[in-house]
Amino acid sequence: MSAWVEARRTGGEEPLLVEPRRVAYATAKRIFDIVASSVLIALFSPILVACAIAVKLSSPGPVLYVSRRCGLGGRTFGFMKFRSMRQDADRELQRIKERNEKDGPIFKIREDPRITPVGRFLRRYSLDELPQLVNVLVGQMSLVGPRPPLPNEVEQYDERALERLSVCPGMTCYWQIMGRCELSFEEWIDLDLRYIAEMSFWLDLKILALTPVAAIRGVGAY
Repeated sequence: MSAWVEARRTGGEEPLLVEPRRVAYATAKRIFDIVASSVLIALFSPILVACAIAVKLSSPGPVLYVSRRCGLGGRTFGFMKFRSMRQDADRELQRIKERNEKDGPIFKIREDPRITPVGRFLRRYSLDELPQLVNVLVGQMSLVGPRPPLPNEVEQYDERALERLSVCPGMTCYWQIMGRCELSFEEWIDLDLRYIAEMSFWLDLKILALTPVAAIRGVGAY
C-alpha cells in the first residue's frame, strides 16, 4: 500500500511523497526529462508559436488554459495546455454533464460543444498538450507516467486508483498509445498500474517512441 493511500485511509491531511523504488532509475529519468524537454521546447518552438497565434485569433480568451492537477503524492500544480475551449467552458460544464460518455469520475463527450474549431484540431493531434513540456522541465511532470487527474476526480478514487499518484505524472503513458478515450476508466487504471509495476528507462523510451504514431493516428483523441 502506498503512503498516499495510507494517509487517505487514516485521515491524514498532508499528501505524503513516495520514495523512489530505484534511485538510479529515478535519477536517470529526471536527467532525461530535463534534457529532452529542453530540446523539444527549442525544436517545437515554431509549432508552439503557431499554435499560440491560432488560439489567440480563433476565440476571445487566454492562449493557455491552466488547471489544478494532482501530481506525485497528491500534490497539486498548475497543469498547462493550449486553450481548446471557449473561455466560459467551465461554467458550461454543468449544463452538459448529463451527456457524459465516460465511466468513472471522468467527463468526456465526442462532440463537446465547448471546443473551438482550432481547439478540435489541436486535440486531434495532441498539439494542445505541448505546453506541458514546461511542466516537465520544472519537475512537476515527467515525459512518461500516468496522466495527472483533477482534484475532484481524485476525491472519487478508490484505493486501487489512488496508486496512480505514487509516481510522477507524465505527458504520455500506456493508455495514451493504446486508444486514449476509447478505453474505459478501469482500463486506464489497469494500464497505469501495469506501468508502475513495469516502469524502467527502456520502457519509457518505448512509450515515447510510440507516442508520435498514436498522436498522428488520433484514435480516441477528443
